[in-house]
Amino acid sequence: MSEVVVEPLRTVDDDVVEAFARLVPQLSSSSPAPDEAELKAIVTSDGTVIFVARLDGRIVGSLTFVTFRIPTGMKAWIEDVVVDESVRGRGVGELLNRAALGEARRRSIDSVSLTSRPSRDAANRLYQRIGFEPRETNVYRYRL
Repeated sequence: MSEVVVEPLRTVDDDVVEAFARLVPQLSSSSPAPDEAELKAIVTSDGTVIFVARLDGRIVGSLTFVTFRIPTGMKAWIEDVVVDESVRGRGVGELLNRAALGEARRRSIDSVSLTSRPSRDAANRLYQRIGFEPRETNVYRYRL
């Protein structure tokens, strides 16, 4: 396999829009893929970094790293991690996560959180292998 390159997404073009149209349905069947304007808004947001993984120039994965300040300090979350089914099991998810953890270190953030459905066995094994620890907590959602 060629080398996978992980980088922050700086610009949005047709290839990026196509990649998200291909990747988002692999992550969620209930969420539509973001359009060009939505992607541009995310990319220019101060608190968000989208990392993309490219293989031979083609985007094969993405991860969204989100930071925000609250009264108790800076918080960081990893969201919407997706790796194209054609390259799963080849380390792309680990590279994306390590890029986000590196960004957290650069920003002097002392912890990064994420959630993962229990049914995502491979993802949960990955997170624990690279050092994420399960927390005793309840996650609640209120739908509007």
